Amino acid sequence: MRESYDVIIIGAGASGLASAWFLCKEGLKVAIFEQGKLLNEQDYIPINKGGEIQKFKDLNDNPNVRKHDYDYLINSDNSPIDIANFNGIGGSTILFSGHYPRFRKSDFKTFSNDKVGIDWPIDYTILKKYYEINERITGVAGISGNSNYPDIKNLLPPVPLGKMGYILAKGFRKLNWDWWPSYSSINTIPYNNRPADDYQRPSNLGDVNMSKGSANNTYLPLAKSDGLIIKERCIVSKLICENNQIKNINYIDNDGSFNQAKAKIYIIAASGIGTPRLLLNSRSTSSTNAIANKSNLVGKNLMLHPIGYVEGLYKENLYSNFGPQGCCLMSQEFHETKEENGFERGYTIQALRGPLPIESSLSLTNRKIITFGEKFWHEFESNYNHSAHMIVITEDLPDIRNEITINKNLINKYDQPGVNVNYTLSDNSKRMLSHGINNSRKVLKASGAYKTFGYAPVRGTGWHTLGTCRMGNNPKESVVNKYGKCHDVTNLFIIDGSVFPTSSCVNPAATIQSLALYFSEKIISIYKELLAL
Repeated sequence: MRESYDVIIIGAGASGLASAWFLCKEGLKVAIFEQGKLLNEQDYIPINKGGEIQKFKDLNDNPNVRKHDYDYLINSDNSPIDIANFNGIGGSTILFSGHYPRFRKSDFKTFSNDKVGIDWPIDYTILKKYYEINERITGVAGISGNSNYPDIKNLLPPVPLGKMGYILAKGFRKLNWDWWPSYSSINTIPYNNRPADDYQRPSNLGDVNMSKGSANNTYLPLAKSDGLIIKERCIVSKLICENNQIKNINYIDNDGSFNQAKAKIYIIAASGIGTPRLLLNSRSTSSTNAIANKSNLVGKNLMLHPIGYVEGLYKENLYSNFGPQGCCLMSQEFHETKEENGFERGYTIQALRGPLPIESSLSLTNRKIITFGEKFWHEFESNYNHSAHMIVITEDLPDIRNEITINKNLINKYDQPGVNVNYTLSDNSKRMLSHGINNSRKVLKASGAYKTFGYAPVRGTGWHTLGTCRMGNNPKESVVNKYGKCHDVTNLFIIDGSVFPTSSCVNPAATIQSLALYFSEKIISIYKELLAL
């Protein structure tokens, strides 16, 4: 007999666990299927015992490097940016830095405001309520009063800027440019039965003490207490669709056995890569096309937030590696379209904490700042932590030519296909990256750097996979409607970053989770008849 639930959610990451919590508290029988596993304390090597080495294998953000049995492989040969993701209970939030801003009001209306991209079918005012719910559950450190985010309140104390942060803030002030302490999903004080962070482990190398606001720390315990059924190490291979309705899923369990499960409502929360991959690998009995793809937009309009990296070297020790890796300060001086900039929309400058010793030594030797040999240790100590680091996060505009396709020649242990990434950096993004790198160098020099270094795009930074199943009111121009329901399938919803019509120029995690809560509420209030079947 097939397993039966009210709701099946595919993917236990940022959006999947947020939705699971919302639906479980409404009394629904919810099962979440995740191809990865729940990481426990024994899965992490402490930093003081060499834990940084995990970044190069088990906790690497590239599935082609990790090669876990349950990962699918990704071919990025036709892209200047490699896809970065992580499969497991908590998804990519396990390795995300914790930088957690909202989108701004203008981000939802780029076509109305700037005649580029496409307008969202919802706006900021609709999501505001869900941002607040999400921030209350997650816990966000920061400072209120920012004119760019006037509605954010009830914040935890900000993550300390540290010496590096204060030095950079001095540079921004000298140029009279906007800057603000990062909004960070890091507990700076005990919150929601989770301790304060001790800043001993970089936020992008997992979390042992539950101080980071990753979905496995925040939504998972709440959903489990309301009855969430967790199916870990279960790979959903196909959706079975008949007469425009999903009848069941096929999945492979952690023993390698093939199984089926059914529900009244199905929700995909597998990321901007995993979601189109699943749809493209499934076929309706009445069509040769992929499921939910009458628009031919499944997998199209991939947006990746091309990133530029800039580093400044200083005579003094800035202790730049201390603290959450991505949570220091940010500047949105160049967030909006300005004619004099020479490009549409804009970018965020974000300060990063410095890398740990292994990554730092590899970077310094590759750039020939230090060399292996008798003088290595002296040269290393003279440079390590004597640096400040910034990235330029650009708003990637949708382009139908940028896409995800199935690669059936790229299979994993369970014969599951991988994907091809076909992505070209736009001229607009190139101009934006050049502008951002030049301005970041100005900040570094104004803050006292004696040397700067920068390049773009950074290859291994495709964390923000957005737009591949966009939402919209017109079924010919979108995959899901403004409530996340697929236009073509009566009981299928998509709730992750793949539904984003445009990308903004900030980390999307807070918006992904807030949107998932919004969609989940609409399932209860608008589509409740599906649950009565």
